[in-house]
Amino acid sequence: HTILNNAFGQAVKWRMLASNPCSGAELPRARQKEAVALSVEEVARSVIPFLRDHPRYREAYILERLTEPDRAVSFRVVWKDDHGNIRANRGYRVQFSNAIGPYKGGLRFHRTVNLSVLKFLGFEQVFKNSLTGLPLGAAKGGANFNPKGKTDGEIMRFCHAYMEELFRHIGPDTDIPAGDIGVGLREISYMFGKYKKLRNEFTGVITGKGTAFGGSLCRTEATGFGTVYFANEVLNRVGESVEGKQCVISGAGNVAQYTAGKAIELGARVVAMSDSTGFIHDPEGITEDKLHYIIDLKTSRRGGLAEYASKYGCDFVEGTKPWMIQCDVAFPCATQNEIEAKDAQALVRNGVRLVCEGANMPTTPEGVEVLVKGGVLFAPAKAANAGGVAVSGLEMTQNSMRLSWSHEELESRLKEIMVDIHRNCLQYGTNQDGSVDYIRGANIAGFIKVADAMLAYGVI
Repeated sequence: HTILNNAFGQAVKWRMLASNPCSGAELPRARQKEAVALSVEEVARSVIPFLRDHPRYREAYILERLTEPDRAVSFRVVWKDDHGNIRANRGYRVQFSNAIGPYKGGLRFHRTVNLSVLKFLGFEQVFKNSLTGLPLGAAKGGANFNPKGKTDGEIMRFCHAYMEELFRHIGPDTDIPAGDIGVGLREISYMFGKYKKLRNEFTGVITGKGTAFGGSLCRTEATGFGTVYFANEVLNRVGESVEGKQCVISGAGNVAQYTAGKAIELGARVVAMSDSTGFIHDPEGITEDKLHYIIDLKTSRRGGLAEYASKYGCDFVEGTKPWMIQCDVAFPCATQNEIEAKDAQALVRNGVRLVCEGANMPTTPEGVEVLVKGGVLFAPAKAANAGGVAVSGLEMTQNSMRLSWSHEELESRLKEIMVDIHRNCLQYGTNQDGSVDYIRGANIAGFIKVADAMLAYGVI
């Protein structure tokens, strides 16, 4: 209790805004207090029993030290809109830990971004990056700037202004940002171009770049592909596989699209996907051709899934999540906290075998409890969706070596990383009865690598 209170008394306050980036700033205080302990407390509950058996980590206060970032940089970003009006936003970069490699983590542009959000996300990044086995530290950054409704010119001017300060704090051997909410290829390209101009050098200081200027193949697909690879490993351990399984996927964006694509390729039948308007239920299964239609619909035409239902003659359920549909495997790939207790109960009633998280923190603590008590295999996000940052790390390697690997080689390396993550989860999460607590396994495996490095450095 003392360790939990001392190490996490302040840190748990980070949770709420980060868990709901689309509306967290407006949540009432009572609601914030209700859910403050999702991720940080989850790590503590896994790691504290481990510390009892490994006093060297406890004596060195490793857990307490990990709850505070190395540094947090905050700065003003001044830019002009298309009408010549001067605007100002607040920019941040939270460099959490470089114990095992240079700082690495995304940039988020959204009106709710603040220091608390980024500290929380940076803490999560420590364990996810460690699990990949690559030399990646952890960081997070961004600004309270909303790209929605802005012109390309306004976004370009903001990105250039943001980089005019950020460039002082990053570098290929110091801190390598990437994209996140509100920061895609367009924003990455503007920021990388400005960095190149300011430093007069071409280095791999940002990942998620276009393939014409140092980006990596397979990066777009990486998170979705990696999620399915991890799910297959979980099922293989109990003598099953993704092949032949009926799958429900939430979301219709990048992660959901490529989760569906890889599941279909491995022989699964995907019967439902969703977007912000509702979900489609296609009992015949979403084929590769149908998925191509969804990708075009969501990325090019910006349409809703109701159009898919009209075209292919299936059901569209408006304003509802897809978790009442019978399935063997559920892939929550849309947003945070989308599987609540009632959703988890519906999944358990319908015989779900595995819930594998493609989004960040899509299952609430109450939902996780229902699933685990119901005997459902549960693969947490920090392990299951680490494929994205893994391929970002491989992009860094390619930039350092001044070469580009083929899509096939990168996908092979991605699969190998996900297999290794699963193996590490088994090492630290296997119970005496042979079952596996993947949450405990992921947290302890991620903690040990960082903790050993911190011990080796001494008191710094």
